[in-house]
Amino acid sequence: MKLPDSTPPSPEPPPSGGIGVVGPCAAGKTTLVEGLRARGLPARQIAQEHSYVADMWRRIGRPEVLVFLDASFEACTRRKRLDWLPREYEEQQRRLAHARVHCHVFVATDALTPEDVLRRVLDSLGEPDRATAP
Repeated sequence: MKLPDSTPPSPEPPPSGGIGVVGPCAAGKTTLVEGLRARGLPARQIAQEHSYVADMWRRIGRPEVLVFLDASFEACTRRKRLDWLPREYEEQQRRLAHARVHCHVFVATDALTPEDVLRRVLDSLGEPDRATAP
């Protein structure tokens, strides 16, 4: 006699597509996502920097386009007044390595304003006309 399979069904995968944004803490992810959404683009932050799973950005976020915002330890610490050690920043960079290799758009944000970051991402996405707020 065969018993019914008691394995619960897998949950539905999250919706795919849109723009996923990753990077270390205080690189500008939240600000960029807000700017993209304000211009009608589907964007969301993916907290890859906190995950031990190298490709969590792909498993959970499943973005059509992956944007990687990078910032130095010094810039991140200054922006958010973070009380962290260089080794914690380095661990975030390690966790972000897979996403960095696979990103479609990479922006180093240290010397840029939030508006500059948004403009560079929009240009990279072929959306330069959306650079001005609606």
